[in-house]
Amino acid sequence: MARAEGKRRVSAQLVEDEEYQRRYDRVCGIDVAKASAVACTRLPPARDGGRRASRLETVEASVPEVAALAGRLLDDGVEMVSLESTSDYWRIWFYVLEAAGLQVQLVSSSQARRLAGRPKTDALDAQWLARLTEMGLLRPSFVPPARARALRDYTRARAHLVHDRTRAYQRLEKLLEGALIKVSSVASRMTTQSALDMVRALIGGERDPARLAGLARGRMRAKAPQLERALTGMFDDHHAELARAHLDHITFLDRQVARLEDSIAACLDQIPAARGADADGAVLPPGASTPPDAAVLPAAARLAEVPGISEGLARAIIAEIGLDMTRFPTAGHLASRAGLVPETAQSGTRASSKKGHGDGYARAAATQAANAAARTQTFLGERYQRIARRRGKARAQVAVARSILTIIWHLLSDPTARYTDLGYDHHARKVNKDKKLRSHLAQIQAPGYQVTITPAA
Repeated sequence: MARAEGKRRVSAQLVEDEEYQRRYDRVCGIDVAKASAVACTRLPPARDGGRRASRLETVEASVPEVAALAGRLLDDGVEMVSLESTSDYWRIWFYVLEAAGLQVQLVSSSQARRLAGRPKTDALDAQWLARLTEMGLLRPSFVPPARARALRDYTRARAHLVHDRTRAYQRLEKLLEGALIKVSSVASRMTTQSALDMVRALIGGERDPARLAGLARGRMRAKAPQLERALTGMFDDHHAELARAHLDHITFLDRQVARLEDSIAACLDQIPAARGADADGAVLPPGASTPPDAAVLPAAARLAEVPGISEGLARAIIAEIGLDMTRFPTAGHLASRAGLVPETAQSGTRASSKKGHGDGYARAAATQAANAAARTQTFLGERYQRIARRRGKARAQVAVARSILTIIWHLLSDPTARYTDLGYDHHARKVNKDKKLRSHLAQIQAPGYQVTITPAA
C-alpha cells in the first residue's frame, strides 16, 4: 500500500479522433501521370469470410476514358476517390469525376508517400493510396468549386499580366539607362505621367533637355534642374524604336488588364453567395446595384471595408479562398491555407518551426493588404508599427496579414457582419497602466536610482 502511494501519478491526455478519421468500404486511389493513371478500386469481399479485393486498371488521361471510369466507379458504389496532386495532371481526373457525382479528394504527395525501403511502382502507389483512403488517413487539400475556379483563373491571369507589365517598365528603364537617360533617378516611378510624356517626346525626336524637363507635371516641376541634367544623354534612333516597342507592349497589357477586371467583376456577380441582399433578405439579382438599406452588402464590398483591401484585391482573395468558410474550421486553418502559419516539428526536447507553403496567391494578396494597411492610422496600422519596432518589418508584415485573414474569415462566415475598426489607440487604451508603471519603475530602479511618481495635474 505504501509503495502504491509512493508511485508518481502520470497525467494522461485523452485525444479524440478527428472527424476525417473514418473508414470507407468502397474506395478508389488513383496514381496520376501525364498521359495516363493507374486506378486501384478496393471493394468489400464478394462472399462472407472472403478477403477484400483490389482492381487495378490503367486509364488514359482523356475525357471519354475518365468518364467511363467514373461510370464504373458509380456502378461499384465507390464512396471516396483520392487523387495525388501531381503537377496539373490531376485536374482532368478531379473535374470529370466530380462532375459525374463522385466524392473526390485531392491529397498532397507528402500525405500519401510510401514507406522508405518499399518497392515503388505506379500500381503499388495506387494500392497504397486506396488503403490510406479506406482507413481515413488522408487529409484532403482545398479545391474550390467550379464557379470559384473560373474566377480564380481570371484573377491569376490578371496577376500574371500585371507582373508582365512591371517587367516591361523595368526593361524600359534599363533601356533608358543604356542611353544615359537618368529620369528614373529623379521621378519616383517610371509609371508617372511626367516620365511617360518625356519618353514619348524622346521617341518623337525631342532631344533638348530643357524642353523635355518642361513636360513635368505637379510636384515634379520643382525638380526642373535635376531633370535637365538627367535628360542629357545619348538617346538615338535605335533607342527610340525599342522604347516605342516597350510602350506599345505596356499599352497592350493595360488594355488586357482592364478587360480582365471587367470579366472578374462579372464572374463574381454570377455567384449568388457573393451578391448582397435587400432589406427583406432576398438575394440581389446579377448586375443589380446595392440599395442603401441593403441587409447584406456584396462580399467584395464587405471585405473592401477592411484597411488595406481594395475591391479588386477583395475579388482576388475571394477567388483563392472561396466564400464557404465551413471548409476552414477556424480562422487559423484559413491562415494555414495561405502559408502564414509555421509548420511545427517536435521530437523529444527539440522543436523547430519552418515557414509553411500554402497558397502563394492568397499569401501575396494578404501581404499586399498588410503593406497597404501599415500606412494607415488604424488598428492594423498601429499593430504593424508596434510589432515592427520590436521584431522587424518582415514579422510585422506576416502578423498583420494573418490578422487580415482572421477578419476575412469572420466576415465571410457571417454575411451580416461588418468591419468596425478598433482605433489606432486601441492597444494603448487596453494596456494595464499599473502593470506598465511597475515595469518602467523596475527598469529605472535596477541601476540604483530612486524615483518618485507624482500624478500629472
